[in-house]
Amino acid sequence: MYRKVGQPDTALENFELPFNSQLSPENRWIMMASLIPWSEFEAEYRINFSEERGVPALPFRIALGALIIKEKLGITNRETVEKIRENPYLPNS
Repeated sequence: MYRKVGQPDTALENFELPFNSQLSPENRWIMMASLIPWSEFEAEYRINFSEERGVPALPFRIALGALIIKEKLGITNRETVEKIRENPYLPNS
């Protein structure tokens, strides 16, 4: 099952961090994210899932982002999950 999640209207470089800090436009992940046509790829991703049955799939941006992190850092699936969970700016799950 796939449910489209609305994308934030705010560009990543404008995302506000604690203490009035912002993400640097020079950050490698920010630069990479700006190169990806997210909505085009999401349309292709969405057609692979049922709209009514099954466990909901992760949003495309999360799925691709995790894969990019894994491949760029050359780490295992488990290490990728640990890296993402270490991020202090993500909500705890």
